[in-house]
Amino acid sequence: MSKRWRELCKVESDRNKDSFWSLLKKGNTSSATAAVGNTAVAIVKGVAAVMTGSGAMFASTMHSIADAVNQGFVFAGSVLAEKKPTPRFPTGFGRVINLFCMIAVIVVTVMAYETIREGFHLLAHPSESHGFWINFIILLISIGVDGFVLHKAMKEIVHESRSEAKGFAIVAAAFKNVGRAAPPTRLVFYEDLVATTGAFLALIAVVVTSLTSFTLLDGVSTILIGLLMVAVAFRVGYDNMVGLIGVAAPREVEEKVAQLIFSHGEVTDIYSMRILQEGRYYHVEGLIELKRGMTLAEADDIKFKVRDTLLLDPAIADVTIGIIEDNGVRNWQPQEAGV
Repeated sequence: MSKRWRELCKVESDRNKDSFWSLLKKGNTSSATAAVGNTAVAIVKGVAAVMTGSGAMFASTMHSIADAVNQGFVFAGSVLAEKKPTPRFPTGFGRVINLFCMIAVIVVTVMAYETIREGFHLLAHPSESHGFWINFIILLISIGVDGFVLHKAMKEIVHESRSEAKGFAIVAAAFKNVGRAAPPTRLVFYEDLVATTGAFLALIAVVVTSLTSFTLLDGVSTILIGLLMVAVAFRVGYDNMVGLIGVAAPREVEEKVAQLIFSHGEVTDIYSMRILQEGRYYHVEGLIELKRGMTLAEADDIKFKVRDTLLLDPAIADVTIGIIEDNGVRNWQPQEAGV
């Protein structure tokens, strides 16, 4: 029996090992796609900026470089965040992704500073750019690539928030539920929203400065793109600072967990419950009230059934449930929206 038990333990241990490829498959696909796409776009934009001397193209290049570096960092972080808990790190590695996102914020901030500085230089010393068709075609390609990545990120938000939306409804659903998405998906969404907008502003600047003598627009659009990058850095930085501290799950998640708990008829009330969001996973801690007159063995069975029901949800990482007898007072009140 002892030998058989050791064999079973070894099989379970092997099953729980984190292989490189298994972790890689669990990495955030939106950030991986965005990193590849923005790397290619940044190279093409950089060549065009050097050839044409366009300030707007330079700003757009800086933005694409920042996006590519960030999203590469974030993908690496999302892979590490999937590692299973170890004896030394019993709560897992979920918050590693927040650290990588903070590194991404620093990169965006530095690139934003360089972009804004270049914009003021162009205002003080405006210069005529050339190679209109090169800039025009490359910026159109950039809008297409960034728009594709943005659409993919929107679909990922809808998937992670478990919303139901198709077609153009995905756009509204993404903006509504972006706060419920994983940190990497949120970063890709914000960055490519700004990247698409920035490429569009750069395209307007290229067209106007080529067809008119209003060369100052080149510097103005460059500064605007830099300010948009600052806005992204601030938003992503705030979201990940909150994530590192620990944030309560959205109200919709709390209500869903409560419904799963109350689906067991023996549960009469939830005395207390706390759901902590860590990356794209949730940690549930609760104290539930059961019907009076149950034996300890029966109550334990119900506790484990409730726990197993909650763990069927792939977004719930762990569940800690305590039980007490019904106290006759209604304790469960869902948190208010926005709290």
